Amino acid sequence: MKKLWDISPPVHAASPVFPGDTPYAQSWNAEISPGCPVNVSSLTLSPHIGAHADAPLHYDPQGAAVGLLDLSAFLGPCRVIHAIGVRPLIHWTHLAHAAHELPPRVLVRAYTRMPMDQWDDELPAFAPETVERLADAGVVLIGIDSASIDPASSKDLQSHQVIRRRGLRVLENLVLDEVPEGDYELIALPLKLMSADASPVRAVLRQL
Repeated sequence: MKKLWDISPPVHAASPVFPGDTPYAQSWNAEISPGCPVNVSSLTLSPHIGAHADAPLHYDPQGAAVGLLDLSAFLGPCRVIHAIGVRPLIHWTHLAHAAHELPPRVLVRAYTRMPMDQWDDELPAFAPETVERLADAGVVLIGIDSASIDPASSKDLQSHQVIRRRGLRVLENLVLDEVPEGDYELIALPLKLMSADASPVRAVLRQL
């Protein structure tokens, strides 16, 4: 069996979300008892919780919902590049050491330990010029181990606007703490949510 790296954080009531966004909550509609053979729950959550894929609808009022996206970007050869400790913006110079002959998908590790239990107002993000360079290199999906490819304080979301204009897909909130720099197969399929602006994913990397 080829080795798998689970790069998805756990999702539960304590999972951090963007301030003002909807946290995870779960209630039970049915519970196993003498008159009921099953447990059935209801979930309330932001689609941006945990590891997730943004849809164009998230940053473009005319953009496609996540359930309409072609899945091919979310599955296939991928490179993990380390830019550990870089704040606030990841520039091309931070990636250049591993940017030769890039595969179509690039995930960037910026944290020493990804904060799975608290919101980070100073999260690492991509400089928009970096996203342009990745697109120029033929990359179709970018990912990061922070909650956004733009700074948390950004109002114009310049890197999101680059992926809108260049047609890239994006994964956020990945856990790359234990993943060595190198090439893998990415598997991170969004749910077929036909009107949603994002979808949680169970993101994994598989040894080539």
